[in-house]
Parts: sequence; structure tokens; C-alpha cells
Amino acid sequence: MLFGAHVSIRNGFLEAAKLARSIGGGSYQYFPKNPRSLSIKTMDRRDAEACAAYCREHGIRSIAHTPYPTNLAVDAGERRNIVVRSLLNDLEIAEACGSVGVVVHFGIYKGPEPLDGYKNIVATLNEVLAEWSGSALLLIENQSGEHARMGMTLEELVGVRSLCAKPQSVGFCLDTCHAFASGLWDGGNWDEVQKKGEALGYFEHLKAIHLNDSVYPHKSYKDRHANIGKGEIGEKPFRQFLASRYARNIPAVLETPVGAGYGHRQEIIELRRLTGEGK
Repeated sequence: MLFGAHVSIRNGFLEAAKLARSIGGGSYQYFPKNPRSLSIKTMDRRDAEACAAYCREHGIRSIAHTPYPTNLAVDAGERRNIVVRSLLNDLEIAEACGSVGVVVHFGIYKGPEPLDGYKNIVATLNEVLAEWSGSALLLIENQSGEHARMGMTLEELVGVRSLCAKPQSVGFCLDTCHAFASGLWDGGNWDEVQKKGEALGYFEHLKAIHLNDSVYPHKSYKDRHANIGKGEIGEKPFRQFLASRYARNIPAVLETPVGAGYGHRQEIIELRRLTGEGK
């Protein structure tokens, strides 16, 4: 299992990879630039390439995460142009760092015709991928439903990917808290979710996992993360989920709270206990 956590790039890309390894991670996630801005970042390519070399040497897999303002469902115009330029910048940084890809939320649209939001998502993805020829993927993340009741089902995720002009450059990131909050996974129906995902072709393109318990109950539509086994999902459902073959050999990254005496190092140890790897 490639467990890891979200880490800061405050001290550079290479130091982020070293930090991930120091807490026992076999994977990690990072923001390629300021998480609250879509401004273009000029990367230190030597640092990024050193990060990629370090990860190769130690068998570490990484994923990047787009800044919070990124919205695939944005209408055509200057705002979409800004999102497209930002996503291309994120992909370029991820590629240089040797990352699997860049996680991006499905999108939020509050216009009068919901279908327009889905059309916008496909159009935005196509604009980005028309200019992208690297190996780093765009990894669409399922949503909780907190800001918009879209991107909550496997059918939507697979459908959007299938409509892209370059679906080979698109994969998925499954967030367990979002799946629980949206109603996709109730904690006891993983076999059903897995069967549906197999039938739709979702899991063959699953490239990363966000491992988060939920502060709020099933179908709360609230995106609030809790530590694994300490929230509304609980330990038993995570045991079942982590036993799935689809959870193996891809980055499984914590985005959970860090408190006094219980950080991501301790939580990764706990995850290994849940999967029997810590014996």
C-alpha cells in the first residue's frame, strides 16, 4: 500500500519528497503553487527534477493538487482562459516532479441549466489537453455535494472522461469522505460500489485515493475530514475498502487533521495496522 499524506512545498519540491518519506510515506500530495491563487508559477526546474530523481530512487509516488479556485465548470471567456493556463502550469510542474498527475475537482456550476455545467467541464478539459502532450494526467476527483450537487456519482465521472477528446490523459482520484458524504458509499456497501465501478470502467482509470474519514454522517453533503477510524465512516469500513485490489499500488494520501500527539506519521502506522502491514 502506497500510504502517504499531503505535504508542504514551502522548502521546495525535493524537501517535500524527503518530508513525505520521513513520516513513513510511500506517496504524497502537494500543491504545485499557491493553493489560493491561479497565478502562473515559474518553477525551479532543477529542484523539480531533483525531486523526481529522489522519488524514483526511493520508490515514492506523488500527485499534485490544483489550487482551490480551479473550476472546470466555468463559462467560456477570460475566466476559463485563466483556469486553462493555470491547469497547464500545474501539469508542467507535476511532470517535472515526476508525479502521476494533477487532482482537480469535478467542478461547480450554479447556472439555470445544469447541463451547461457538464458541457463546460468537457470544454475546459479539452482546451487544456489540446495543448498538453506530457505523461502527467488530469485526475478528476468526486465531490461531496456541498457546493453543487454534481460530480457525486461514478456515472458522471466516467461520462465526462468518455466525452473528452483525449480521454487517455484523464484519470480519477477517489476521495473517501466525499464518497461517503455524497451518498456514493455508505460504509457498508463497498462491494456494490466496486461492482458498479467495474461495470462502468471507472477503476481501470483510478490513479489516486484521498483517504479521509468524515466528520458528518452519510449523505450530509458536507466536506469535513476526520482522521481514519475516528469519524462517521469508522474503522471497519476502511478495513474493507483498503482490502480492495483497487486501493493497491496507487498513491493513497491522507488529507486529515494533524493534532498534538497524533500526526500523519502515527496515522500511516495506524493504516498499516488496519491492512495487516504493521504486524
